[in-house]
Amino acid sequence: MCVLTVKNVSYMYSDGNQYVLKDVSYTFEKGKMYSIKGRSGSGKTTLLSLISGLERYKEGSITFHDQEVNHIDLDHYRNTNVGIVFQSFNLLPHLTAIENIVLSMDISKVKVNDKRKKALELLNKVGLDEEKGNRRVLKLSGGEQQRVAIARSLSYDAEIILADEPTGNLDKETEEEIVKILIDLAHKEKKCVIIVTHSNNVAKQTDVVFELKKAK
Repeated sequence: MCVLTVKNVSYMYSDGNQYVLKDVSYTFEKGKMYSIKGRSGSGKTTLLSLISGLERYKEGSITFHDQEVNHIDLDHYRNTNVGIVFQSFNLLPHLTAIENIVLSMDISKVKVNDKRKKALELLNKVGLDEEKGNRRVLKLSGGEQQRVAIARSLSYDAEIILADEPTGNLDKETEEEIVKILIDLAHKEKKCVIIVTHSNNVAKQTDVVFELKKAK
């Protein structure tokens, strides 16, 4: 089932005179994991920013369930439909893992009777127990922090999970564990998972690989 379509999208920064992306067209379905590869400067992270509504495109079209992303409430879209996982985790360091997830649910106005219990269920899903959940995130390893970030992205049941170099700072073994979690989200929970990666090993495990070339 097609959930997201990128059609003839071009983009340049407001202070530049050169395209970062030029005539990019992709289709994304639920139940699949996609990787976006390309050399530095090819616009991989920019494409994720456009898909997530963090940046607005001026040329082309991006549609979510046939709705033009530029024309919908972007705060609502990001808080309900798109989960974002960053390479640097973007967790609040003074909060525990559970508190980070509960805060995400508060922002997204998720209606559950016990948010702490729900947060712990999500942490269990990515392989973290209650003891780890009660730790401040700075007391967790990089791989554990990335698991928390993934759990947070699931806190409002988003259809699309975007991950920018989710294994870039991790060792080989932890990389494999994170990739397995993302694959399961696509194949078992029918999420549309889109990751940016430089790793050939990660890319070959995804269902579809898109190669971005630097705009000319």
